[in-house]
Amino acid sequence: MSTSPLLSRVRTPVSAAVPTVPTLPRLQVAVAAVFALDGAVFGSWAARVPDVAAGVGIGHSALGVALLCLSIGALAAMQVTGALCARLGAGVVTAAASLLLCVSLVLPGLATSLPALCAALLVFGGATGMVNVAANAVGVTVERRLGRPLLSGLHAGFSFGGLAGALLGGLLATVAGVAAHLVFVGALGLLVTAWAARALVRADGPRSAAPGPAGADGGPRPTAVLVVLGAIAGCTAFGEGALSDWGALHLRDELGATTSLAAAGYAGFSLAMACGRLAGGRLVAALGERRLLAGGAVLAAAGGAAAVTATSVSTALGGFVLVGLGLANVFPLAISRAGVLGGARGIALATTVGYTGLLGGPPLIGLLAEHAGLAAALATVPLLALVAGVLVLSVAGDALRVPVTPRGLVAAVAPRVQPLVSGFGHGTAVYVRDLRVLDPSV
Repeated sequence: MSTSPLLSRVRTPVSAAVPTVPTLPRLQVAVAAVFALDGAVFGSWAARVPDVAAGVGIGHSALGVALLCLSIGALAAMQVTGALCARLGAGVVTAAASLLLCVSLVLPGLATSLPALCAALLVFGGATGMVNVAANAVGVTVERRLGRPLLSGLHAGFSFGGLAGALLGGLLATVAGVAAHLVFVGALGLLVTAWAARALVRADGPRSAAPGPAGADGGPRPTAVLVVLGAIAGCTAFGEGALSDWGALHLRDELGATTSLAAAGYAGFSLAMACGRLAGGRLVAALGERRLLAGGAVLAAAGGAAAVTATSVSTALGGFVLVGLGLANVFPLAISRAGVLGGARGIALATTVGYTGLLGGPPLIGLLAEHAGLAAALATVPLLALVAGVLVLSVAGDALRVPVTPRGLVAAVAPRVQPLVSGFGHGTAVYVRDLRVLDPSV
């Protein structure tokens, strides 16, 4: 039976109206643009924090309260973003969150009182939390479709975006007010969002955002493993937050560095982290996830120990660079594995735990520094980096094997530490075999 020309003409618009799935390179560029946008927006905000505080007329303690609202907003939004991604699609949520991020960036620049600033930062923090979870969920999906590591490179885009935003903020601070600067950055961000949203929205449909979560078939989710992966990310994010806020002060007050050299310490740390993430895919392919995670933790611990015990500025600067290189890929790899195991909700859980370290690290460093000195307080950075390495060695399969007693923990970790140290022969094969949760393909 032949199809009538009229029926054929009626069907053509219907088929043409079906949205096409964007090509993988197009989606990859779109999500990379969102990561860079997120970094640039946050870097622009960070560069104008002193001006915002001066405009509102608040001191350090009141500013700390306002910044706490930013952290609360971010952590609260992370709790619900995973469920939104699972229901609506990570691409849709990423596009919406990016739009909210660009709009909410303007709010702190318009605040004229402490309550208004707290409310503005609560909204702004919520937008950043949503973008972090949703964009990571899209990144894990693209990574899975590509069949090769990608999330470290995306986080490099965030790092480079943050550096660009901070540099632009420093330049505009001399010629533009806070509100005008943030409106300008927000407008540019809206253009980037409009360009990327087309690919993001078409990338997934309802419930397609979860990149193969465990438990999707009704089985139990590996919550314990997700929490440990978040703790691994949090231990290293602690170091990132601590050095970002306190590293320059350590160089200046403890080692007598000039203001420019003190600033170079953070710049070197950030640049090393960005470059390490840019090379993350190649490093994973060459070393494997476990070696890169554990080796990065050890390298960061060595660099942190060198930085806090240094008697010269050059040694401390070298230590900062080693910390940046060591920590570069730990957070994105842990979040990537959480996405494989738990989907968008797994990313939300691990990211929330991880960002607790990033947001809670600087206040804790300040508290410890007041009682024990800044160098002793910064010694927690290499210590927690080693803790992250121990946690990596404590995870096996899809279940968590972390004994609750210190003696049991040592007994469980010690057999895995020796192969890592030797790194050759049968010991390495045992090490690779036992930690399958970090690379199921082995």
